[in-house]
Amino acid sequence: MNGIDKKANILVVDDEAQISRVLKTTLSSHGYGVRVASDGSEAVQLMKEWPPDLVITDLRMPNMDGLQLCKHIRSKSKIPIIVLSVKGEERTKVEALDAGADDYVTKPFGVAELLARVRSALRRSVTQEESEELIIDVGDFHIDIPSRRVQVKGREVHLTPKEFDLLVHLAKHAGKVLTHRKLLAAVWGANSLEQPEYLRVFIGHLRKKLEPNETSPRYLLTEPWVGYRFDPGE
Repeated sequence: MNGIDKKANILVVDDEAQISRVLKTTLSSHGYGVRVASDGSEAVQLMKEWPPDLVITDLRMPNMDGLQLCKHIRSKSKIPIIVLSVKGEERTKVEALDAGADDYVTKPFGVAELLARVRSALRRSVTQEESEELIIDVGDFHIDIPSRRVQVKGREVHLTPKEFDLLVHLAKHAGKVLTHRKLLAAVWGANSLEQPEYLRVFIGHLRKKLEPNETSPRYLLTEPWVGYRFDPGE
């Protein structure tokens, strides 16, 4: 990694030349090194000689599509992946996230939103040491994993064991979209993948205990048809 945000190398993979040009111009103007590939196969070859710090890829492309590219990258690397999708591609978007993508941006997208997602993904890849984390201090949250204690803005919150496990998994991936399947597998195990009601119930419990206003969530954000994103605050 060349830095948390600027000076990082970003590979843009899209078969639409106009979008590739816009992304390259925008990202370059903000200090990133940028290369462009027209499909997954070209991206794989380019990555052998120019390892990126982050990949932005479209989903629908010839030869090797975005879903296949996500699987290929994840089999070899933990670098952040942001997928570009269009409205109506919820199922493919979920498949990409389950295959290892870290986030998604829906076309048409704003430059400010894309840059924010890029910065967030790069920051996570630098700061996260999941396996060794015993204390999580992020935003408004202080989570002591060994003692299983949670504080939100200094206020202690009492959680059940499963509520705590769910919050810890969300907090370890703060800012990242986590699909229903990933959350179910991580907290309840592979046998629970077809039981999405578990998530709805426990997310509801967490919101009652953590949110200032559970009808307008601040921390536990729903990504419609996809999953949840944890925003810990500033």
